[in-house]
Amino acid sequence: MEQLKAVILAAGKGTRMKSDLPKVVHTIEGKCLVDYAIEAAIGAGAEDICLVVGYKYEVVRETILHQEVNFVLQEEQLGTGHAVRCAKDFLGDEGQTMILFGDTPLITAETLKRLREYHTENKNTVTVLSAMVEDPTGYGRIIRDADGNFVKSVEHKDASEEERASHEINSGMYIFDTRELKEALEKIQPNNAQGEYYLPDTLTIIKDKGLKVDAFALSDPEDIMGVNDQEQLKSAAEIIRRRNQAK
Repeated sequence: MEQLKAVILAAGKGTRMKSDLPKVVHTIEGKCLVDYAIEAAIGAGAEDICLVVGYKYEVVRETILHQEVNFVLQEEQLGTGHAVRCAKDFLGDEGQTMILFGDTPLITAETLKRLREYHTENKNTVTVLSAMVEDPTGYGRIIRDADGNFVKSVEHKDASEEERASHEINSGMYIFDTRELKEALEKIQPNNAQGEYYLPDTLTIIKDKGLKVDAFALSDPEDIMGVNDQEQLKSAAEIIRRRNQAK
């Protein structure tokens, strides 16, 4: 297997949490949300991990259990593509890079291993972790052609009515060929409803080079559920307790 690094996006304030704390340091069972993502990355084989931090980054640095990770500061929140670009010196030019979120404590090493195996076996340049959901409102959609081949990922705000009919959502988690990721990051532009640098735009850039872009779809979206408010934090805590009891 090639060298694997992981970049975990953890810069957000998390306004909907109604708390002064950075979102990723809220805890479940005594462990920060971002620690769950770090452990999943380590379990999937990531040798080096970088947290992209922003809001109250000192609190994140002091609070997390895993002190062996690297940190890079995203001073302005200009989108997911910009966040990953902040970590470009960490990426290097070799192997594979996994992109994860600091507010998805339900992601497991097992799912990330399966994503990596699928990516490697299918000789993909980038593979999106996706999932089928009943109500995809608000999520970026995976668009496929009539044969089921990946066409593109489009944000909900920028999607047409037809594209919004897709129930396959982009989790925001990926595995990339590192060299191609770095090249594509330099080319993305903020030409969208939010005026942000979207990481999914790298997929189109890579695909337009004739390289292979694909999505690995989970039948159960539980693993990719994010935590944006106190209700979702409670739901995630219940799932983690259930999983711990089942061990």
